[in-house]
Amino acid sequence: MHSVMLRANALVTFSVAILALMCAMASLSDYLNSPSPTAQVQVLNVYRFQKKRNGDDEVSLTFNISANLQSVFTWNTKQVFVFLAAEYGTPKNALNQISLWDSILPSKEDAKIWIQTTNKYTFVDQGSNLRNKDFNLTLHWHVMPKTGKMFADKIAMTGFRFPETYR
Repeated sequence: MHSVMLRANALVTFSVAILALMCAMASLSDYLNSPSPTAQVQVLNVYRFQKKRNGDDEVSLTFNISANLQSVFTWNTKQVFVFLAAEYGTPKNALNQISLWDSILPSKEDAKIWIQTTNKYTFVDQGSNLRNKDFNLTLHWHVMPKTGKMFADKIAMTGFRFPETYR
């Protein structure tokens, strides 16, 4: 006969194998979801656009964010991290990204966003490269599942321009 320890080992091994299979199935089920999020950002005002003493440009914006990210939630989603970034090019760097605002969406009910705000984080460019420069605003989101691989996506909005003169 088998001892109690051997039977307990067999039971634990079988339980862990079943749990791993269930986690893999939950993770694979996320690939069946075809999200269709929507987002729109409007820049209402560039209320501070100045050159700092060290020569860097500093910008403060007021903007509206409206987004519906409910379709990225599945039964396997723990939370979604969402952030708005300004993206632009300079002679020194082809792509600069600056995070302006972020939030954590803990549930599907919180995934409808409508907010009017200023940038939460300081928008500073190293150098004086921003005058009359085109820039994009991109809404990024990272889906954090309960089990499985984390994935990310974004929606880019173009057609924004910094002022020609400092304010």
